[in-house]
This record gives sequence, C-alpha cells and structure tokens, in this order.
Amino acid sequence: MTSSPTEGAGDEPVAETSSVAPAARGARPRGTRVTVGGRSWLAVGFALGLGATLAWLTVQTVLEVGSLLTLLLLAVFIALALEPVVAWLTRHRVRRGWAVLIVLVVLLAFFAGFLALVVPPVTDEVDALIKAVPDWLKELRDHDSALGRFEDRYHVLQKIKDQFSNGGAAGLAGGLLGAGRVVVGAVTSAAVVIVVTIYVMAFLPSLKTFCLRFVAASKRPHIQDVTDEILNRVGRYMLGNVLTSVIAGLATFIWCVVTDVPYPAALGVFIALMDLIPIVGTTIGGLVVSLVALSVSFPVALATAGFYVAFRVAEDYLIVPRVMKFAVDVHPLVTVVGVLLGGALLGIVGALVAIPAAVAIGIVLDERVFSRTDVS
Repeated sequence: MTSSPTEGAGDEPVAETSSVAPAARGARPRGTRVTVGGRSWLAVGFALGLGATLAWLTVQTVLEVGSLLTLLLLAVFIALALEPVVAWLTRHRVRRGWAVLIVLVVLLAFFAGFLALVVPPVTDEVDALIKAVPDWLKELRDHDSALGRFEDRYHVLQKIKDQFSNGGAAGLAGGLLGAGRVVVGAVTSAAVVIVVTIYVMAFLPSLKTFCLRFVAASKRPHIQDVTDEILNRVGRYMLGNVLTSVIAGLATFIWCVVTDVPYPAALGVFIALMDLIPIVGTTIGGLVVSLVALSVSFPVALATAGFYVAFRVAEDYLIVPRVMKFAVDVHPLVTVVGVLLGGALLGIVGALVAIPAAVAIGIVLDERVFSRTDVS
C-alpha cells in the first residue's frame, strides 16, 4: 500500500509556490511614500530649501552690516587697548567710571592739541591760496607770463567754461553732495566708535563675566586665565605700538627742524598717528611729508623721501621686531603675514587687529593643541 507524500511529515500543510511571487514581493505597493531616515522626500526638500534660504539671508545680512561690524570691532579693539591704563588707575583706588573718564579726557586733550598744531597752518595756507587766485587769473590773461603762455597753449579757461555749460555744474553739485555724504558718514562712524568704546571700557568686567557664563563651570577658571592673558598681551602690544609711534614722531620732528621743512610739530604728530597703522602707515606718512618738503626745494624733498626709506628699514628690522618680541612674544614673520591678511580682509582695521588676533590664536594653540601634542 503506497503512502501519500504528506504522510509521515506531520499535519503541517505544505505551502504552495507561485512563479509570480518573487516579482510581487519586489514591487512597491501603490500609494507608499519614499522616505529618508523616516521622513518623506517632501519634508527633506523643504528643510534643505529653508536652510539654503536662511544661509543666503545670513550672508546678505553680514554683507549689508559689514561696515557696522567693522566699526564695532574697531571700538572693541580701542577699548581693549586702553584697558591696561584703566586697570592701572583702578588698582590705585580710582573707581572704574572715574578711570574711564580720566582716560577719555586725556585723549580729548591730545586730540585738541593735535588740532591746535594742524589747523592754524592749514588755515593760513588756505587763506594764502584764496588770496592768490586773483593774481593767477591775471597771469592767465597775460600772454607774456608763464601761466599766460600755458593758457594760450592748452586753453584751460575755455575748457572750464565749456564743461560748466555742458552740465558740469550739475556734476559739480553732485560731487559736492557726495562729499557731504562722505563727511556725514565719517562723523557718524566716529560717533558710533566713540560711544561703543566708552560702553565697552566702562562695562568690560561685566562683559567678561557674561561671556564666561557660556563656559562650563568646571572649565571657567582656566578659560578666565587664558582670557586675561590674551587681554594682557593685547594691552602690551598697544603700548609697544605707541612706543614705536612716538619714536617715529620724534624722528620726523627732528628731521623737519634740521631741514627747515615747515610745520615740524604737526608733521611729527601726523607721522606718530599714521605709524599706529602697521606696514603701510609710515610709508603713507613719509609720502605726505615728502610732498610738504617740496615747498622748501626739490633736493630736500628727495632727501626726505630717502630718510623715510631708511627709517622704514630700521623700523621693520630693528625697532618693531624687538619691541613686539618683548611685548607680545610674536615671531616677526607672523607679524608681517598677519598684518597683510588682516589688511586684505578688513582694510586698515584688519591691519590694526591682526597682531592681537595672532597673539590670541597663539595662546589658544599653546593651551589646547601644543600642550597635548608635546606630551603624546
């Protein structure tokens, strides 16, 4: 007696197979949404689009307020540079508010003294120029004079008249309005920098405490020590920079007195202020002084230019490296590269803050990176 194939195999039924089963299992049922990480493609696309839009708006906002951010950075830098003086006064039992007021009064007195040196000679030169204009006009109409022969050859007066008749007056008015906007913008920027600087100087300890609250309590003392070291180095850098500027101003004053270049005191103060700008400050100031020296004679102007070339070499290779090495312990190569990069990114303000930024980066690297690599 034959037995069926299912006998002896228990009561479990045998599953039927079909030739279309694999295809049916691989197909996606209708109405099923494609998901990524549990989220639909629609939600992922919307999130990506929203993120890209916010990133674009952020970049545009930063570009729009870039000039304001630069002014704020300059104000903070000035406040940090003046902090050692304010701290010295507070250590001598002067309240911080009075210490800030004393520093501001000294700065205003210095600025007023600079204006007292510069404004009278400039006013005299402008008055002399205005009084000389009628004589120049007479010489232009005199065919026997040098200016008259120049006018006969190039017809300067006629060209000026044609320019005004062809709409030059409107262009001149537009230029004056543009110059007025520049002046108003400069005054506004100066006001913003002064106000922010005063606030930062007055409330710097509170600002430090507020910023340190973003750090974990266990790491806060160490971060505070690093922050104080950075601020100390920045203050020493500014004192070193002021020292080199004083040297440049005194050298200019002595040179102008020896060579009879006019306005030696005003030019000395001007060079001292320009020397605060790293790399390019002395060069621009030396060019201005050389142009002023043309009023004496052309050889004196050439000698003045040579003097500033020699002084620039001495400053770059003798004075600044020694002062900065003592003040902030920064390699001269780092100083030059940092100033060039800062100037390319933020102009004069970037050149000013480049070396303090390099100091801060160096301290952070010593504390967070090199301290680990040296022991590994």
